[in-house]
Amino acid sequence: MKKLVLPLLFLSFLLETQAQTKLPPLEHASLQFKLALKAIDQAKTKNANLVSPRSLREDTLFMVPSRDWTSGFFAGNLWYLYELSGDQFWQQKAREFTANLEREKTNGTTHDMGFKMYCSFGNGYRLSKDPQYRDILLQSARTLTTRFNEKIGCLRSWDHSKDKWDFPVIIDNMMNLELLFWAFKQTQDSLFYKVAVSHANTTMSNHYRPDYSSYHVVGYDVKTGQAIQKNTHQGYSHESAWARGQSWGLYAYAMCYRETGKTAYLQHAENIAQFILNHPNLPKDLVPYWDFNAPDIPNAPRDASAAALMASAFYELGSLVPTKAKFYHHTADKIFKNLTKKYRTAPNTHAGFLLTQSTGHLPGKHEINVPIVYADYYYLESLLRKKNLRKS
Repeated sequence: MKKLVLPLLFLSFLLETQAQTKLPPLEHASLQFKLALKAIDQAKTKNANLVSPRSLREDTLFMVPSRDWTSGFFAGNLWYLYELSGDQFWQQKAREFTANLEREKTNGTTHDMGFKMYCSFGNGYRLSKDPQYRDILLQSARTLTTRFNEKIGCLRSWDHSKDKWDFPVIIDNMMNLELLFWAFKQTQDSLFYKVAVSHANTTMSNHYRPDYSSYHVVGYDVKTGQAIQKNTHQGYSHESAWARGQSWGLYAYAMCYRETGKTAYLQHAENIAQFILNHPNLPKDLVPYWDFNAPDIPNAPRDASAAALMASAFYELGSLVPTKAKFYHHTADKIFKNLTKKYRTAPNTHAGFLLTQSTGHLPGKHEINVPIVYADYYYLESLLRKKNLRKS
């Protein structure tokens, strides 16, 4: 009888582990974020200025202060989890992590106001209608507009690397326009709308190649307003298609169409979609390599964060284009299913992150094939959009 105990215990453990790996996404997220909260508490005992998890570096939780461009995503994750579950515990935690970011509302040294403030306070205001959140968001939007150069027609991205670019604009910056569109709807102040539309139009003209792939960075001459440099800083080469950059554009131009009704933005988003989906180097599971032109494909690292962005964008595109809804929603479902099946973390591992195999900055040699907080954010947003589609 005793000889059977260990095999039975092992079989029980194996069955329990297999059951956990098949957890529905919401249950998996709830389990993982409870682990994340414990890991965050331990990390903050070493440095109280750290407000949000960003990734794993050398298998250790990497936390960031509020000034980091990724600082708003974890608060946003908690708001999404509250919205998906209805559990007040997650609203309480979302409020705690959101409050840590308020100081950023007047930080005019960064273009990442949308990432930091709209993902956190924006979701918070949408779900709670807290008037304080509204005030903080409006101040954040006003701060963002101070980075607009009227001659160039864009919001400045980086203040660093002045030896490389006079006025750099990165494709990621398109994502911050949603905060400006929101501020316009709240106030009817045309400044917010004009800045957002100008930035979107200028980026559409200068960031995109004839095949609708995007450069990462375009450098402008402040005196003439002309685009004088076109680079791909985080990709394989200047002329390559950095995967997350393509996803930023896809998502952002679909959003711009939703906010403005301008068909040029919808057409552009659909052209980007066709570039991505028809690319010969896109894997069958639709989770892209970190760069579509990486020389070591099929052995190149994947980027689950780019795939999560794509899934969320395709859910939105399907809602915006009823005649193609079935195709776009099927594509989003396939990406989401594959992320859940093949790229999700095992329960109670990875310091509470949801997805593995994201690539942050391969040329910079950090955050390669690891969990990253914004991958989780767009994965949960995809889950929410999927759920809302079923309701409608």
